[in-house]
Amino acid sequence: MSKDSLKKAALSSDQNNVVNFYDHPVKDSPDEMMTMAAWIRESVPEGKRIAFVSGNFNIVHPGHFRLLNFAAECADFLVVGVYDDSHAGTMVPESLRLEGVRSIGCVDLALLLSAPTEKFLTYLKPDIVVKGSEHEQHFNPEQAVVETYGGKLLFSSGEMRFSSIDLLRGELQEAVFYAIKKPVDYLERHSINVTSLPQIVKQFAELSVIVIGDLIIDEYVTCDPLGISREDPTIVVTPIKRDLFLGGAGIVAAHAKSLGATVNYFSVVGKDETASFATKILKQFEVDATLLSDVSRPTTLKQRFRAEGKTLLRVSQLRHHHIENEIANKMLRQLAKAIKTADLVVFSDFNYGCLPQHLVDDIIDVCNKHNVPMVADSQSSSQIGDVSRFHGMKLITPTEHEARLAVRDQTSGLSVLADTLSREARAEHVFITLGSEGLLVHSPNSKKNQLITDQLPAFNSVPKDVSGGGDSMLIVSSLALAAGATIWESAYLGSVAAACHVARIGNLPLSVDEILQELYI
Repeated sequence: MSKDSLKKAALSSDQNNVVNFYDHPVKDSPDEMMTMAAWIRESVPEGKRIAFVSGNFNIVHPGHFRLLNFAAECADFLVVGVYDDSHAGTMVPESLRLEGVRSIGCVDLALLLSAPTEKFLTYLKPDIVVKGSEHEQHFNPEQAVVETYGGKLLFSSGEMRFSSIDLLRGELQEAVFYAIKKPVDYLERHSINVTSLPQIVKQFAELSVIVIGDLIIDEYVTCDPLGISREDPTIVVTPIKRDLFLGGAGIVAAHAKSLGATVNYFSVVGKDETASFATKILKQFEVDATLLSDVSRPTTLKQRFRAEGKTLLRVSQLRHHHIENEIANKMLRQLAKAIKTADLVVFSDFNYGCLPQHLVDDIIDVCNKHNVPMVADSQSSSQIGDVSRFHGMKLITPTEHEARLAVRDQTSGLSVLADTLSREARAEHVFITLGSEGLLVHSPNSKKNQLITDQLPAFNSVPKDVSGGGDSMLIVSSLALAAGATIWESAYLGSVAAACHVARIGNLPLSVDEILQELYI
């Protein structure tokens, strides 16, 4: 009897209301367990062997498939007990976990289980009970139960490392927003009405934005640590899974699109698989991308090898040389057409050669001709850059290190540093990002009797991955300025965006709902 026919039989049965707990947890009640066990036994054709597996099944992964297929091969009918939400270690709602297990072809019947497994087994008496091989060397309460009625406890030969895939995926995608704390005193100093901020975010949908800059693909390779090599003092790991994320100026464009703006993105890629992935993911994020091909430059790929929540090694595959003049001129011609109808131009520069100075100057001239505001970020972490080369920006957002490089000043205080940089770059506003210490906001053109410089703390005190936090701050603050917000409102919204972004691992576009949810708290 198939699982479909068994379910049909269950729905037509009124024996002790068994249908009432077909989709609800079998509780730690002798009557309930006896009724369900008897119903299953009566529904399975005589002489057919029953196998039983139980677990949380937060996210079904290859290890689960191997375990369940192994169990199904050991008997004629496979029953799976999915622990309800009261069980330790459950992360996904029980209804979704149950639905996921029921959709697996080899599973004949899946039910929610609130009672301890070993107790339910005393009533069901399956011929085979299967557990993962990682349990083989530990105490198993099911062993004594199956021995009482002549059953067998078997352990699957699936690889242990896949048992942690759901946790690894949770590490990459699950955001931790509980650590976000927003300062009230800043709002009071600048007379910001917090109820007006969501409306600013909603106005992002009315903006047309151009993003220009280096496209980067970030690869996260999650590994199991095996130990230290006996041949030399080297950490030895084995890769488990590989996750690719859009990075660089590409994620800035994706952020803007996800936040509601109309986006045109311009960059340069190589002719390789990384470029194909970038094209695919940009299309998935609905970003209108113009990617010019340069055969002399592979698409920038940054790899991070991680184990137990820590990054062990970074490897960057890239070229630093400037794009050819022919490619730069082609990009300028296409940009000039788009700029005419734009509300904002964003330079997201990683100093890998996508934005040579002559191209930057030409783009600035076109923007000034059409009165289109510009913002810029120029990163200099493992490379050398100069954010002051972007003249006449409405906002620039360097780190302290990048600001000091730009003005060649390693000693002045932050306020003096920001003021010097704003004059050299002729920038209307300057943010100096300070990592865990937050953000310095400098607005030399503030009205009389208003603050010129202020500081915001980091809103998220427990970041999971700081990569890309500056990108999210850049685009949200810039969109806010383009929507008519003050620089102080823009800084606050940008800080909220950064706090949300660093609450998870990997670059994924922020949504309007995420920011609004945090603003409404």
